[in-house]
Amino acid sequence: MEFFKKIFTRKIIAVVVLIDLAIATGIFAMGIPSVDAGSLLDISDKLSGSVPGATANHTVTFTTNSNIAAGKTIKITFDPETNAFDGVQNVTNADIQFTGATLVASCSPGTDNVSLSTSTAVGDESVIFTVCTGNTVASGTLTIVIGNNKLVNPASTQSYVIRIGGTMPDSGDTRVAILPAVTATAAVGTNFSFAVLGVATDTMINGVTTTGATASTSVSFGTLSPAAPEILGQELQVTTNAGNGFAVTVHEDQDLTSSGGASISVFANGNATSTPSPWTSPLGIGGQPATYGHIGVTSNDASGTLNFGTSTPLFAGSFNPTSTLTVFSWTGPADGATQNIGVASVAYKIETSPLQAAGSDYSNDLIYVATPNF
Repeated sequence: MEFFKKIFTRKIIAVVVLIDLAIATGIFAMGIPSVDAGSLLDISDKLSGSVPGATANHTVTFTTNSNIAAGKTIKITFDPETNAFDGVQNVTNADIQFTGATLVASCSPGTDNVSLSTSTAVGDESVIFTVCTGNTVASGTLTIVIGNNKLVNPASTQSYVIRIGGTMPDSGDTRVAILPAVTATAAVGTNFSFAVLGVATDTMINGVTTTGATASTSVSFGTLSPAAPEILGQELQVTTNAGNGFAVTVHEDQDLTSSGGASISVFANGNATSTPSPWTSPLGIGGQPATYGHIGVTSNDASGTLNFGTSTPLFAGSFNPTSTLTVFSWTGPADGATQNIGVASVAYKIETSPLQAAGSDYSNDLIYVATPNF
């Protein structure tokens, strides 16, 4: 009998303990506050720059689960923990792009109008959007761009909280990282190549047509007849990564001279014309050998330093031994193929009068100099 009493007593104690635990658990559960707010989705703040102390634009994007009713606020708080951002007080409507709602200067009838205010209280550096009376901001994705570099990054390198909240139903946090700029260095080697190519007969160069063919190292006019101009050309190709471009000049080592000492002067009539002008035939004045024959050059480089004309080709003669003439130039890198940038052609026109001394061996050297400007 005593045995059964002990068992019965233990059972009662056990039941009492269980009931006490249930009551305690119930009281604990009742003590948890209820939360109405939901969590925002896909929260992000994309900075235009992350350098400490620099100004930056913020593109804040988040998705709400609930509509935001009239009078409710959408609040973006910059670093509520350390209050390290600055410039919130300078943000105005002109700095905001709001996708998903319509930002207005003052509330008026509409569907999704919001107005802007700011807070600079310690721990509450915020931009605040209040839904206007009679309006509703629909649930979904909202994007708020705070531009014009009004906000100043914290001075310290670390990550900072960006809090999206206010009195709207949903809320959430994201973070941005502030870190120093990374200095990148590199070196690019210089490159420059220059080529002179021959041109075929009947090639049009700046409005004149070649009467014969040339090679890369020779320009042979053949036997000249009085008052019958001959035109020969060459193509110039430049390839370079020179940031400031290049210039190609040409000059003769001497006038075209025969073994008998006679010479063919530069255009026009021995006066080295540095400004391109229309072609004129040599005057052929007795006793003035410089007027017996002359040679000039034109170029189809439309963007060069000299204007060689287009519909009416112009010629220059200042490429004698004492002067040089720029026939091709550009202000940046060149590909060796694009007209006026990497390629141009020159045409040499020669004409004699009946007074030009006979000779079978008139010759000289044309010297091209290509100079890059890195």
